[in-house]
This record gives sequence, structure tokens and C-alpha cells, in this order.
Amino acid sequence: MSRIGLRIIEIPEGVEVKLDENNTIHVKGPKGELTKTLAGNMKINIDDKVITVERSDDSKENRSLHGTIRSLIFNMVEGVSKGFQKELEIIGVGYRAQKQGNKLVVNAGYSHPVEIEQEENIEFDVPKNTEIIVKGIDKERVGAIAANIRAIRKPEPYKGKGIRYKGEYVRRKEGKTAK
Repeated sequence: MSRIGLRIIEIPEGVEVKLDENNTIHVKGPKGELTKTLAGNMKINIDDKVITVERSDDSKENRSLHGTIRSLIFNMVEGVSKGFQKELEIIGVGYRAQKQGNKLVVNAGYSHPVEIEQEENIEFDVPKNTEIIVKGIDKERVGAIAANIRAIRKPEPYKGKGIRYKGEYVRRKEGKTAK
């Protein structure tokens, strides 16, 4: 039995939720608008400022999708009302980032700077040249873009140089020893 799927979703003030006949949900709030088509065999009820997700039967597929669909709707409501952000930090001599217009330019030890275009509903913020903040209303896109930035130069285990999430622990290895 899904424990997450049974939880209700409270709709905050200023957020509108609409459901089409083909299970396409539209969520509009102060930060923007999101649309997603969900699995057709889930029943989504929108009442007075409350959303509930019910499954049509207890098949294995429906049981596995129940909590997932509830979480997707919750993340959409949370995104248009509060937004999401991922913080990254850059460690290494000469490694830095800067924002040029709507591009993020990262120097991470390569012979060329790596440029990343800013997408719709996604914003880059560089408070220091060793910190990057990715902000947006879609949790999935914010996480994916942060992962792409981290993949430019993953933290290496010997000196810990690279791009990592803020607070991420990098397991260190001991280097070679001379005899």
C-alpha cells in the first residue's frame, strides 16, 4: 500500500490547478505555469484547495505509479508557488564560473571555457565565482541541469578538485607512497 500516494496535496493561495479529460494537469502560480500528462489509470480529485490521487485497481502497475504521480503533482504545486534550487560549489585552483548575459561560463581546467545556455523557467545565479545556484519551477529540470554542470568536472578522489553539490561529501583516497 502506498503511503505517499494516500497523502493529500494542499493547494496554496494564488495557485490554480486544472485537470483535462486525458489526465493532463495544468498548474499555474505566481512563479509560472507547468503542464504534465499523467498516467490515464489514476483518478485525480480536485476539491476545495485539496488534491487527492486514487488508483482504479490494485494491479502492480497502478500500485507502483500511485506515489509517483502524487509526488509529481506535489512538485508541480510546490514549484509554481515556492520554486526549487540546487547549489553547487567549485573547488580547485583556477576553477571559476561567471554569468555572461543568459549563459553560464565555467572554467574548469580545460583549454576552453564551457558555456551552458539558460533554459526557459531556469535561472543561473553566481554569488561568488566558486558558487553556482540553479533556480527554477520544474524540479526535474533544475536537477538535470545541476547534474550537467557537475558533470563538466566531477570531484576527483585525490585532491577533491571539481564541481560538487553544496554539502556533498567526496570520499578521499590516499596517494602513492615512496619506499
